[in-house]
Amino acid sequence: MSVTSKSSSAFLTISELADDLGLPQHILRYWETRFPQLKPLQRAGNRRYYRPEDCALARQINQWLNVEGYTVKGVQKILSSGAKPDTGALAVAETPRTDEVLDIFPALIAIRNRLSRALSATD
Repeated sequence: MSVTSKSSSAFLTISELADDLGLPQHILRYWETRFPQLKPLQRAGNRRYYRPEDCALARQINQWLNVEGYTVKGVQKILSSGAKPDTGALAVAETPRTDEVLDIFPALIAIRNRLSRALSATD
């Protein structure tokens, strides 16, 4: 049965959730070791069943890691601060303001030019 034919309140197996996210199953098992908030039900034979809230969290983790480019440690920090799967506020809050970037931009260019000169001097 495909994920699209299931009710939104239905539990998903690890293979169904992995297919839905476009990830291999071992990635979800790895995430369970790194994100204690992700706790699917485990039945006989360690078969995993992801509740709707687990699915939402896995989708959010996937968004942070694979779309927005956060590290595992960064996502752990976000989740430990109490972020819910639907909140994008923390991701926005961590983005530097345009005026902050513009303030440091000349200094970054100067550093880049200095490094470039140093590297060309060693050639």
